[in-house]
Amino acid sequence: MYVDEVGNADLRSSDDPNHRFLSLTGVVIELGHVESVVHPEMEALKSAYFGSHPDDPIILHRKELLNCRGPFGSLRDPVVRAAFDGHLLDLMRAWDYTVISVCLDKKEHRQKYTVWQYDPYHYCLAVLLERYVYFLNRRGVRGDVIAESRGGKEDRRLKESYARLLEQGSGYADAAQIGGALTSRQLKVKQKSNNLAGLQLADLVAHPSRNEILSENGHSVTVAPFATKVIAILQSKYDRRGERVFGKKML
Repeated sequence: MYVDEVGNADLRSSDDPNHRFLSLTGVVIELGHVESVVHPEMEALKSAYFGSHPDDPIILHRKELLNCRGPFGSLRDPVVRAAFDGHLLDLMRAWDYTVISVCLDKKEHRQKYTVWQYDPYHYCLAVLLERYVYFLNRRGVRGDVIAESRGGKEDRRLKESYARLLEQGSGYADAAQIGGALTSRQLKVKQKSNNLAGLQLADLVAHPSRNEILSENGHSVTVAPFATKVIAILQSKYDRRGERVFGKKML
């Protein structure tokens, strides 16, 4: 599961509408599929539109793509933009992956727990890992977790939360369940510059998934046309138990 974060865990910023929510989105992909399909097709896409080279790979960033910054300046051309968007959406639709996304309203969390407050990072990661463990157990397989690096303090916070969950368990999954489903005792944290296809895909879906969850829970959000199309694709990618969508949760 490749994990991307939107927002920050600072409860003091929860009154600011721009910093009220923290979300973690996990993209679950079988590693053989990453190696044989997702990575080569993503590299071919980047090479076709931006001239990406194996010795100097271009990394897909949602914000830079949206704003046509850096190596994505060619997207200012409407014809190129339309072709690229269509190609990328086709790939996102065709690739075989599952999405699990959780979003925390930090303002409501702080108001509800005025004396004791659950660490936002730990809370989100606990719920995300619970659902990932259930996903793995239903299939009788084990899995690993890789998160995007956000820097020293944030990386340490996520690693400590991961280690604590393996040692103590969570509200709905005990330590034995979590430890038995995961192949590593330590959270792997990687920079996007490592050119991991899974992290780049997680970056592309994390913000649209967060906005979908917020909209479904009555919060006003602005969703760009491309993000609307990503949200439509995600409906077939969220983890499900029968008719129940298990892959998205508002906390």
